[in-house]
Amino acid sequence: MELIRGLHNMRPRHRGCVVTIGAFDGVHLGHQAVIRHLLEKSQELAVPSVVIVFEPLPREYFSPLKAPARIMSFREKFYAMRQLGVDRLLRVQFDESLRAMSAQEFLDEVFVNGLGIRYVVLGDDFRFGNDREGDLEFIRQQGPRYGYEARPTPTFSIEGERVSSTRIREALEAADFAEAGRLLGRPYSISGKVVYGRQLGQTLGTPTANLQLHRLRAPLSGVYAVEVSGAGLDGAPGVANVGIRPTVDDSIKANLEVHLLDREIALYGQHIEVTFRHKLRDEKKFGSLDELRENIARDIENARAWLGRQ
Repeated sequence: MELIRGLHNMRPRHRGCVVTIGAFDGVHLGHQAVIRHLLEKSQELAVPSVVIVFEPLPREYFSPLKAPARIMSFREKFYAMRQLGVDRLLRVQFDESLRAMSAQEFLDEVFVNGLGIRYVVLGDDFRFGNDREGDLEFIRQQGPRYGYEARPTPTFSIEGERVSSTRIREALEAADFAEAGRLLGRPYSISGKVVYGRQLGQTLGTPTANLQLHRLRAPLSGVYAVEVSGAGLDGAPGVANVGIRPTVDDSIKANLEVHLLDREIALYGQHIEVTFRHKLRDEKKFGSLDELRENIARDIENARAWLGRQ
């Protein structure tokens, strides 16, 4: 899959395609249905498939602290799209110049002149342009003029309820990993590169791998029994803390630390995937490092016991 990094990197060879646009946070079963529809049209018209996403997400740009927590990072989204068979992913930087662009300007510059779209599928609640007049009907009306067809995204429901990123966030917040996995079509996981932390785990006798999450907030918080894959691991048992590390500082940036049970392995610089299986407790601020050490030992015992029963 080709990654087009910004509108300025669109080339004449990118013209002629089928396209969809949206947040695609989680790339859940509903998103997958949209992608399958797009790929069918791609094959029918014999042109590449293109998915357009914004970075940061518009709601993160306007109100970063109030925006919904991300289900997945951009890197995770990229690999999910590639696995589904998308030909090109256009990453558009959402900044002041894009915010000031009208719906007509976006249609002309991106869809028509930039991509030369033949077919577009769009959610009926999606809006774009500084006047927010860019919607499915707006695009559909101009189809005959520019030679493309526009259709709404297919709705994907389970037991009569529409699958959505909001439902998945609610399930993750409630630690209902069975429900989250049912809506995602796979177990919920977070992947990232292991970086050097403050070495506090080493001091406490429980070394941890610290992951870069590339988001302000994660959609879940607390201590969890997990399984770790990547870097030579395949479902290795562990215990993970997700949150803002309230015991040590008051950072607002999401952080994930995972301790592998019964093994030590050098993971710095490598990418791993942490799959969440069971919540052990909420995140809590302890009065001392000794109290923290005691609770970590209890978390490890509880994680080992829960994972051992599965």
